[in-house]
Amino acid sequence: MEEIYAKFVSQKISKTRWRPLPPGSLQTAETFATGSWDNEENYVSMWSIGDFGNLDSDGGFEGDHQLLCSIKHHGDVMDLQFLDQERIVAASSTGCVTIFLHHPNNQTLSASQQWTAAHYHTGPGSPSCSNAPCTGVVCNNPEIVTVGEDGRINLFRADHKEAVRTIDNADSSTLHAVTFLRTPEILTVNSIGQLKIWDFRQQRNEPTQILSLTGDRVPLHCVDRHPNQQHVVATGGQDGMLSIWDVRQGTMPVSLLKAHEAETIWSIILCLLFDTEAIDFITGLEFEVWEVHFHPSNPDHLFTCSEDGSLWHWDASTDGPEKSSLFHQGGRNSTFLSHTISNQANVHQSLISSWLSTDPAKDRIEITSLLPNRTLSVNSLDVLGPCLVCGTDAEAIYVTRQLFS
Repeated sequence: MEEIYAKFVSQKISKTRWRPLPPGSLQTAETFATGSWDNEENYVSMWSIGDFGNLDSDGGFEGDHQLLCSIKHHGDVMDLQFLDQERIVAASSTGCVTIFLHHPNNQTLSASQQWTAAHYHTGPGSPSCSNAPCTGVVCNNPEIVTVGEDGRINLFRADHKEAVRTIDNADSSTLHAVTFLRTPEILTVNSIGQLKIWDFRQQRNEPTQILSLTGDRVPLHCVDRHPNQQHVVATGGQDGMLSIWDVRQGTMPVSLLKAHEAETIWSIILCLLFDTEAIDFITGLEFEVWEVHFHPSNPDHLFTCSEDGSLWHWDASTDGPEKSSLFHQGGRNSTFLSHTISNQANVHQSLISSWLSTDPAKDRIEITSLLPNRTLSVNSLDVLGPCLVCGTDAEAIYVTRQLFS
C-alpha cells in the first residue's frame, strides 16, 4: 500500500465521507466531506484531493487536501451521509437534521432543508421537548432515515417538510446507528447490544426481528451491510469486538473477532517498568470500534477505526496465495495482536461468504494497520475505490489514494 498522508485542520473530525461518483464513472474519488465536533464552532466542510499524492517533476508529492468550502453547523456533527452528488445530510447533537447543498460553481455550501426537532426527549425527568442527539443517518435518495438518543426512528423524504413515518418508541435505549438492508427494511443497533430489523411496509411500530450479543449487554456503536449479500452485517462495539452476523440464521453473531485492544508490546514495557499487575490491566483494556465499513466494490475487504487511535484493514479474500497464519503481516505497518474467532452458527456452504466461514483454519484473515503511528481516537472512515479517508481527534485528516497494491 502507498503512503497515507495527513493534513492538520485545527478541528476535531467526527465524520468523513467520500462524495459518490456518477453511475458508470471510471473516475476515482476526488471530493470528500467532513464534520467536526467538540470545537467552539463546528463545521461541515468539502475537500478535494485533486493531484494529491502524485509525484511532481522534482520527485516530491503534489498538492494537499484542499478545502473547497465550509459552513457552520450548530452542535456536534454526529453523522454525515451523501444523499446524492450535490446534497449531504448532517445529524446534529441538538437533534436537528440538515440537508446541505454544495454549489460547485462558486464553491459554497448552503442549508437547503432542515428538520429542527427530529429527535427530542419527553416524559418524566426530561424538560418538555428537550433536544436529543441525532446519532445516525442513512440515505437512499430520496429517503432519509434517522435514529437518536431518544430511541426514535424517523423516515424523511427530501423536499417533504414533515416526516413520512415516525416510530416514537422504537427503542427504550439509545439507537447508535442505522443502515438499509433493502429499500423498505432498515437495521438499527443500540446501547444494549441489540440489532433490530424494521420493515416500513408494516404499520406496526415493532421490529420484525431482534438479534443480540449473549452475556453482557455491550453497546454497539456502528453497523454496515455487505454490499452484495444483504443478509451479512458487521457491527463494532464498546468492547472492541468486530461481530459478523447473518440475519437469516438465528439471533446471535456468526463470528466474533477480537479487534481493538491494548497491544502486547505495551504489556512487555509495563512488565519491565512495573509489575505483572500492570500487564493484567493494560491487556484488559478494550477500545470502542467507532465505525466499520465493507469496501463497496470489494467486500472481502473491511475497515474499522477505534478509540485507541488505530485504523485497520481486514482482508478475508481467498483468491490470493494461501496465507500462512490467521493473522499475518500485510505490510510494514502491520500489527500482530492476539485475536480469536468463535463461530456460533452453521451456514449452508453454497451460500457462504468469506465473512461467514465456519472454518477459520481454511479462510485466513489478514489485518493491516494503516496508520504509521497511533494517534488520538480515529472517529470515522470511508472507502471508495482505491481511496480511503479518515478523521481523528488529533485534528488530522488522513487520505490514501492506493489502498490495494
